[in-house]
Amino acid sequence: MKRLLVPSLGLLVLLATATPNILGDDKEKDPDQIGNRNVSGKVNFYSIEKEMAIGKQLAAEVERQAKIITDPVISEYVNRIGQNLVRNSDAKVPFTIKVIDGEEVNAFALPGGYFFVYSGLILRADTEAELAGVMAHEIAHVAARHGTRQATRGEIAQLGMIPVMIMSGGWAGYGIYQAANLMLPITFLKFSRGFESEADMLGLEYMYKTGYDPTAFVDFFEKIETLEKRKPGTMAKVFSTHPPTDDRIKATQKNIQQILKAKPEYVVTTSEFNDVKARLLAMHNRRAIPNEDPNKPRLRRAPGSGTIDPDENGKTPKSDDDDRPTLKRKPGSDSSSSSTNNFAEIRN
Repeated sequence: MKRLLVPSLGLLVLLATATPNILGDDKEKDPDQIGNRNVSGKVNFYSIEKEMAIGKQLAAEVERQAKIITDPVISEYVNRIGQNLVRNSDAKVPFTIKVIDGEEVNAFALPGGYFFVYSGLILRADTEAELAGVMAHEIAHVAARHGTRQATRGEIAQLGMIPVMIMSGGWAGYGIYQAANLMLPITFLKFSRGFESEADMLGLEYMYKTGYDPTAFVDFFEKIETLEKRKPGTMAKVFSTHPPTDDRIKATQKNIQQILKAKPEYVVTTSEFNDVKARLLAMHNRRAIPNEDPNKPRLRRAPGSGTIDPDENGKTPKSDDDDRPTLKRKPGSDSSSSSTNNFAEIRN
C-alpha cells in the first residue's frame, strides 16, 4: 500500500499543476464550442456547491469592507454587461455582479460567480468593449474554476510535505504548517501565469461571441502599458500576478488572428456607457469638493432687490441670469429632431 501512495500522489500533482494547454483540447480554441466543452481542468477537490459556498462567504466579507455603489443606473448597466458575457461563456454557475466605489483600475471574480468591478476601471476604460474585455477575463477565471483548482494545488502540495514534516517534528510539525496557512483566500484571487494566460484566451472568446470588438482587449493592455511607462509602479500592483504586458499583448494578437474569424462588424461602445461614465464622474467630483465651513458668513441678495452695485471700474457685473446657457434652434427646425436615442458605435 505504501508503494502505491507515492505514484498516486505524484499523478495528482502532475494533473493539478499541468498547464491548461497540456490538459486542454482543440475545443478550448474554438469559440463555436463555448458552452459545450470542459475548461475546468481534471483535478479539483472542491465540488461546485462547495465552491459557491466559499464564494458567498468571501463576497459577504468584501461587502463588509468595501463601499458598494447602489445607484440603480450604474449597477444595472454593469450587471447587464456582465450577464450578457456570462451567457456567452462556459460558466456553469449563476453570477452576482456589483460595483465597488474605488479608484483602483481592477475587477475580480470570486469562486462561485461573485463578481466585483471597481468604478475606477469603468472610468479608465474609453469604450464599452474595453470594459467588457476586462470583465470577460474575470468571468473566464470562474468558468475555468481557477480559484479552487489553485487551492487544490495548495492542498496537494501540503500532502506532499507530510513525510518531510513527520521526519522534522511529527504530526505536531504538520499542525503548525497548516495553522500558518491563514492567507488561503488569497489563493482564490491570485492566479498562476498559466491560469492568467488561459483566462486571457477564454475571455477574448467570450467578448467576441457576445459581439464586442476583440481588439479592444489589446487597446486596454496598451493603455496600461503606457501608464506604467509614464509612471512606473502605478499599475504594477494590479497586474503583479499577470504575465508581462508585452507578452500578453503579443499572445492576444496571435489568438485574434488564429482563433477568431473576422466578423463584418463589432460593438465598440454605446451611449449608455458614456452616460454611466459621466454619472460616475459626477459622483467622484462631488466628493472632491471640500466641505465649506458652516459658520462662514454668507451674503445673500433678496429676490428682486434691484440693480447690482458697480465694481471699482464703474462697470456693472453680469448677473447669474446673464451667464445661463440659452438654447438656439435653427430656422425651420423641428422640435422632434432634438430628441436623443441610445446609440451603439459599430466598427466595420
